[in-house]
Amino acid sequence: MTSLLLAWRGGDETALAKLTPLVHEELRRLARHYMRRERPDHTLQPTALVNEAYLRLVDAHQVHWQDRHHFYGVTARLMRQVLVDFARSRGYQKRGGDAHRVELDPSSALVEPRSEGLLALDDAISALTEVDARKAQVVELRFFGGLSVDETADILHVSPDTVKRDWRLARAWLRRALAT
Repeated sequence: MTSLLLAWRGGDETALAKLTPLVHEELRRLARHYMRRERPDHTLQPTALVNEAYLRLVDAHQVHWQDRHHFYGVTARLMRQVLVDFARSRGYQKRGGDAHRVELDPSSALVEPRSEGLLALDDAISALTEVDARKAQVVELRFFGGLSVDETADILHVSPDTVKRDWRLARAWLRRALAT
């Protein structure tokens, strides 16, 4: 897989065609993991999440792929971005978007706390990135990517103990950031 990633980075479009079936099932697993954390009536399905991430990956020629772990780390981040963009889009639509304003009975308003929670979490992770980028990567890989401590350590080239420590500190930092 690493050689295909490097060939794709080098401009070999046939490498992408060979790479796609190899990673498809793993991307679907990641997508299912992401979607389990969303509200039950979410309109975005795991397959659509994979497809959207794939479209963003195809445009990622400038990424300097290192290996398969790097690929899955980037993919986890892209899936998070897709979900955040989707939540923001829904928020835009909830606030009216470009539609005509219509007054509604306040009791008919629906609240989507998970979408709002995802946006707040994304903002908190972005703030954490400013403070400590590695801890933010640990959150993305563990929480959003569903990776184990060992897989995360392998991707970040640190020890599993460092990942555990970063994970513990990042969760505490995020809890505090989300509580304010």
